[in-house]
Amino acid sequence: MKRHRYSYGDDPSQWGDLILPESAVTKGVVVVIHGGYWRSQYGAELGEPLAKDLAAHGMAAWNLEYRRAGNGGGWPHTFADVLAGIDKLGDVAGEHGLGLDRVVALGHSAGGHLAVWAAGRSRLAQLGAPDADRQLLRRDDGAVHLTGVVSQSGVLNLAEAERLNLSNGAVSNLLGGSSQRYPKRHKYADPMSAVPLKVPVYAVHGTDDDDVPESLSDSYAAAAKAAGAPVQLLKVPGDHFALIDPKAAAYRKCRELVQLLLG
Repeated sequence: MKRHRYSYGDDPSQWGDLILPESAVTKGVVVVIHGGYWRSQYGAELGEPLAKDLAAHGMAAWNLEYRRAGNGGGWPHTFADVLAGIDKLGDVAGEHGLGLDRVVALGHSAGGHLAVWAAGRSRLAQLGAPDADRQLLRRDDGAVHLTGVVSQSGVLNLAEAERLNLSNGAVSNLLGGSSQRYPKRHKYADPMSAVPLKVPVYAVHGTDDDDVPESLSDSYAAAAKAAGAPVQLLKVPGDHFALIDPKAAAYRKCRELVQLLLG
């Protein structure tokens, strides 16, 4: 496989690795968004095994790094980076003959949150949080839009994650304060606010996950389904990290779903 690293900004964390198979690439690109509760000690090395596996199965994979809370990220920079990192594909696709009619995100844990949030980018200005919207630097012309998401035990309900105080206040740490202090910011960042999305979302969750409760995928999928969105909830055997272990059945199911979304 071939690796090409591209920067989409001046910060050391603003880059992505485009990993391509040796053979002809299938249609579209898979954006791999790593988790780690948005904290700086967890980086794109978590997504690398997935990106390599996808490339080994004939897919173009974009393993995306971004600023996290603790190294210049948090609100609004983490969110701006994810959109800018996805948009970078528009600059490099021609060089590698990549079609961007299908761009699927595979996001784990906090990366699942960012993937589903990014899939709702066209609706951000309509979420009723104009102050938050003004703080986010994003591109409208030339934006690359996600056409589907596979969320792997994603933090898809930020309000519930904050209520449960997951990972010792990870949501408040990401957003610079509590929802009482910044209600519009929390609303803007929560995938629940953008329901229903028009693009398909597979919310995959490990049945033995002790890091992200199943209720976060359950509540998102229920709300999205009730609103008529093309969402499917899938429970798979395994813990939180089985979903990013290329040898595990839980991960292989995610790969199959990515292939399905790429067509």
